[in-house]
Amino acid sequence: MSLMYGKEKESSQETALAEHDPGFCTFFAKLPSKSPETGTIRLFLRPEGFYTAHGPDARYVASHVFRTNTVIKNLGGSGRALPSVSLKESVAKTFLREALTTKQLRVEIWEPEPGQGKKPSKFRLAKEASPGNLQAVEDLLFDSSDMVSAPIVMAIKIASSGTAGSGKARTKAVGVAYADISIRELGVSEFVDDDLFSNTESLIIQLNVKEALITTGTASGKTERDVDLNKLKAVLERCGVVVTERKPSEFTAKNIQEDLVRLLTPASTSSSVTIDSAITIPQLSLSHAPSSLAALLSYLALLSDPSNHGSFAIRTHDLTQYMRLDASALRAMNLSESGGGANKNTTLLGLLNKCKTTQGTRLLATWLKQPLVNLHEIRKRQDLVELFVDNADTRRTLQDDYMKYMPDLHRISKRFQKSVASLEDVVRVYQVTLKLSGLIATLEALKPDGNDLQELLNEIYLTKLHEYDENLSKYSEMVEQTLDLDELDNHRFVIKADYDARLRQLADRLAEVRDGLDEQHKDVGEDLGVELDKKLHLENSQMYGYCLRLTKNEAKLVHNKRAYIELGTTKSGTFFTTKTLKELSNEYQEVTESYTRTQNGLVKEVINIASTYTPVLEAFDHVVAHLDLILSLAHVAVNAPEAYVRPTVLEKGSGTLVLREARHPCLEVQDDVNFIPNDVELVKDESEFQIITGPNMGGKSTFLLSCGVIALMAQIGSFVPCSEAQVPILDSILCRVGAGDSQLKGISTFMGEMLDIATILRSATSDSLIIIDELGRGTSTYDGFGLAWAISEHIASQIHAFCLFATHFHELTALDQQLPHVKNLHVVAHVAKTGDSKQDRDITLLYKVEPGVCDQSFGIHVAELANFPESVVKLAKKKAEELEEFNTDGDEDEPQFSKEDTDAGIKIVEDLMRTWASRVPDELDGEDVVMSDSPLPELQLAELKKCVQEFQPQIQANPWVQHLLATL
Repeated sequence: MSLMYGKEKESSQETALAEHDPGFCTFFAKLPSKSPETGTIRLFLRPEGFYTAHGPDARYVASHVFRTNTVIKNLGGSGRALPSVSLKESVAKTFLREALTTKQLRVEIWEPEPGQGKKPSKFRLAKEASPGNLQAVEDLLFDSSDMVSAPIVMAIKIASSGTAGSGKARTKAVGVAYADISIRELGVSEFVDDDLFSNTESLIIQLNVKEALITTGTASGKTERDVDLNKLKAVLERCGVVVTERKPSEFTAKNIQEDLVRLLTPASTSSSVTIDSAITIPQLSLSHAPSSLAALLSYLALLSDPSNHGSFAIRTHDLTQYMRLDASALRAMNLSESGGGANKNTTLLGLLNKCKTTQGTRLLATWLKQPLVNLHEIRKRQDLVELFVDNADTRRTLQDDYMKYMPDLHRISKRFQKSVASLEDVVRVYQVTLKLSGLIATLEALKPDGNDLQELLNEIYLTKLHEYDENLSKYSEMVEQTLDLDELDNHRFVIKADYDARLRQLADRLAEVRDGLDEQHKDVGEDLGVELDKKLHLENSQMYGYCLRLTKNEAKLVHNKRAYIELGTTKSGTFFTTKTLKELSNEYQEVTESYTRTQNGLVKEVINIASTYTPVLEAFDHVVAHLDLILSLAHVAVNAPEAYVRPTVLEKGSGTLVLREARHPCLEVQDDVNFIPNDVELVKDESEFQIITGPNMGGKSTFLLSCGVIALMAQIGSFVPCSEAQVPILDSILCRVGAGDSQLKGISTFMGEMLDIATILRSATSDSLIIIDELGRGTSTYDGFGLAWAISEHIASQIHAFCLFATHFHELTALDQQLPHVKNLHVVAHVAKTGDSKQDRDITLLYKVEPGVCDQSFGIHVAELANFPESVVKLAKKKAEELEEFNTDGDEDEPQFSKEDTDAGIKIVEDLMRTWASRVPDELDGEDVVMSDSPLPELQLAELKKCVQEFQPQIQANPWVQHLLATL
């Protein structure tokens, strides 16, 4: 959509804006200070239908929407100029949608107070919305564009703190409540968390939370609660969640029982008894979550909307039923869309999203953040994906002939529930019911191998679809009886005239009037002697009603004739009427208004009947989303550059993660990329901790992240980009990748690195996969290396998680000498000398990962690839060579020995020491030695000299031993 208006439109808006000048500037100056920098955007709706932004909001709109400051106009006098920008309605709505969903801003829409005419100076706050609460603007902003992700808002209460034992970290109880208004679902969760809020972070990721409610701190800001709240805010900001502070008094569960009874459907409670006190809601037995639930209901004001009563469900969310991910893993593995990039394949969501429905896309976003840890459920998903991988024709038919035409039934159901649906919504559901029998027949035509797979197909799809088809058959009959389906081709949604006697009568009268109008058209044409529909036209004008129009050349035919009443002249000709035609036109208008009134009453009846089917439509929507997503995963698996394979998923704790020819799914589909696959083999007690060294840009990060992404894909039930894969169920994937500053939040590169690592060390288990790409580079070399070694050793010796650790600290590779299950890998580079200097070399990166150590990083080579100035590169090479010479000065005279001399020398020394050790006890045996006066050291030294004398011929013959003795 273009953001530029036509010249006339732009000019009229600027004129209208200028007319709102004096009083409005005074009004605006008195408003509470808010701006995009503080998280809120404020727009004003003008009587002419366009929107305006002022002050900081105007500058933000100019920068982010129009990309220029030339659109800013100053209102008021020079002393108090108010920067202002006008936006036409379509542009404003697009901007507000992006502000809420992408920019994570709160939105305020102000409308003129009544009774001010066309030049209002006072406005009232009409609509407020936030990323987690879109209720007020849902119909305004999301009517024509479906929401790809649900607006989840969460309330968090931190309860009592304690210690996890002597010397251990403090723990605290956390009570959480969340709401997804789009599907009318409430949820609660309660758990013990550490002082870094690791579990809370995992829950936020799992639920894809957009906004969080927390209590305000104390006035002093120094209490223990304030410290906890600040830590929690840091976690929320790291996860990209908008923070909304509420009074502590709102977090009290005083009337929560009564409120929930009014909101919940009977099925959500454990009793169908209608007496409030007799209904049991299990979630209210939790200690702290009900308080959060009370704050959430208060913030969303759900009870104030009667359409919400009796329509919500509630559930308890268990953190342990899904793999845990942290915010760093989410970013590192590029799971979610990054804000509308041109290439959707850069994220896993974009790559796997070949869904044809909005609800399928939403479900995929949920699955990616909630990988399963239940082996049985994972295999069920794999079986269904495999079924559609093997049946390509059925997959294509389902996608192109059925999924493609499925609307977002949850959105339509919500419109029915809020009584804002139209006949178009009724028709869209009717069109779905027409597709249902064909959808069932296509699925039944599948003949899967084995009864188990057929039973699975029945369980997940066919049994439910048959039930919905039966329930919706009466819906189809109702629509066919009441709606004029022939008018759908003209995009008109009207009630069939035969449906109601009054409507039939009015329709017959309208037909008579139209016949009369046609008769008048014909009579006038004969009287004037002009050809109908070429020179004399019958038109229904907005200004005159039904009238006649003569072309310009024939206009003189009606001049000064009493029988004809001239109405006006335009470029297209002269409009006129007759006495009879005017009466017919008035009658047509009256009958049409009566028809519309009568039809509107019938439309309400039809919509009310249709709204009773919303439970069936919502249940059907879940099945459509699931089927669409399974088809999408199968489509991606088959159409990848190299087909994906079904991974063998093992029970948790199985101890072996093996990937053959693993590829990164997002990288291999990029243009001009010829991906080189690598093997991954992590085996408990053998190679569970792997250190990867090698040159910059050599493929270390890709190798690490390929492993993480493939493990996650396996646990959502997808096929994976390998030739063979064996993956145990992981309870978490934890990442520390790259360095990013957050100075605006007071967090340096190094501090951010340490916070990520602290979370990993606290929350990782032996069933986790840890990915660390660079560690300790944000501080001094010695401190960084010390930390990297200590953290590596702790993970390898204490946690025993699978770990891939990429580093440029080549000294870290010595860890494999201490711990047998630590293995070294390196990315291969071919180096060719191009000059006399050590730095004069040509490097070819091969992107293969092989066992062993690489002790060089080739950073200067990367600088050359980045087109650094030649003088800078030369200076870098010179300085690097000077440092290398400085570090090797002491080793230049170090003699070199052949392997044969070294091995022979070691044997001579071993024989000499063994001979000496055997003689000393023999000579002292049986003697009574008084330790204080013992000549033992002198005797041992004397014996050693004798042994050296005896071995002198062999020593003289071996240069390695001679050198060893000389150094001693």
